[in-house]
Amino acid sequence: MGWQDKIAAPMTSGGTGAKIQYAALCWRKGDQGVEILLITSRDSGRWVIPKGWPMTGLSPEAAAAQEAWEEAGVEGVVNPVSLGRFGYHKALGDAVRVPCAVAVYGLRVKRLADKFPEVKERRRDWFPPDVAADMVQEPELAQIIRGFIPPAEGRPAPIAGE
Repeated sequence: MGWQDKIAAPMTSGGTGAKIQYAALCWRKGDQGVEILLITSRDSGRWVIPKGWPMTGLSPEAAAAQEAWEEAGVEGVVNPVSLGRFGYHKALGDAVRVPCAVAVYGLRVKRLADKFPEVKERRRDWFPPDVAADMVQEPELAQIIRGFIPPAEGRPAPIAGE
């Protein structure tokens, strides 16, 4: 799919013109508590979480898990309850920037593969949540990372206000 096709991706509700993407907040329990996996973007090298466009035939959380595999080699268990949303402007060319609304899904990492589709294009590393939140550029994503609490085993994460 070329960038022209991505611009034509479905709009979010409300008709704002923002395009929807799905992302995975990849996490594990380390010796010092929860750790968040960040990867570098292909273009600028800044720290981000795996994210991408909707995929035909995949639920939002499955699309997020697929992006985590392709971009970071993550294998794990994705939670079907969204952790929240953040917005940013995606550069699709030298002069084209498109507003995106990104729904974030928690993904507990069981294994990191050594070989995955974008292994030569990205770096990945684990960080404590407060450090990871300071490293991303999107304030709403930083807030999601800072407020992340892993779900209890066998129970989906609570919906806000629960």
